[in-house]
Amino acid sequence: MKDMDIHKIKKQLMKALDEKRYEHTLGVAYTSAALAMCHGTDMHEAYIAGLLHDCAKCLDNEKKIHICHKHGINMNEAEQKNPYLLHAKVGGYLAEKKYHINNEDIINAVVSHTTGRPAMSLLEKIVYIADYIEPGREHAPNLALLRTLAFHNLDEALLQILEDTLTYLHESGKEIDPMTQQTYDYYKGLTK
Repeated sequence: MKDMDIHKIKKQLMKALDEKRYEHTLGVAYTSAALAMCHGTDMHEAYIAGLLHDCAKCLDNEKKIHICHKHGINMNEAEQKNPYLLHAKVGGYLAEKKYHINNEDIINAVVSHTTGRPAMSLLEKIVYIADYIEPGREHAPNLALLRTLAFHNLDEALLQILEDTLTYLHESGKEIDPMTQQTYDYYKGLTK
């Protein structure tokens, strides 16, 4: 993918996202590229994945549900109750169909950026973590620690973010997507 493609994607995203979401998207893209540089993987792919991670975030819930039904995208019970959770799966679909991404790792990074999944690729971990630690993010537990940790040990940062997310969801009584718990259990199991 060429720089011209990045420019084209940014122009499309400016139209698809509100201003605050677009700023967040740029923060995730830059953070993803920095993490990729630090951890020895493709910065360009990380930047693209970061740019596209929330490409479906500003679609209304009915549109997300319609896209899932029309294109056979599976919805679990948590997503059916809370369709805003569908933006990652719908985003993966849009990354391929609207933004013409044919790199499976980038698409998977978009799909898994909210819940994670067991056995994530390096790129998937990077985008998941970058979404949490990007510079515009202000209200999250252990943020200063996680920003440092992410550049030293991705798996430790990932596990801490998953733990903090599950704690927050439990304490606030919000719906927990089963994949978030499965991802945490998987990575917690690796540390034993």
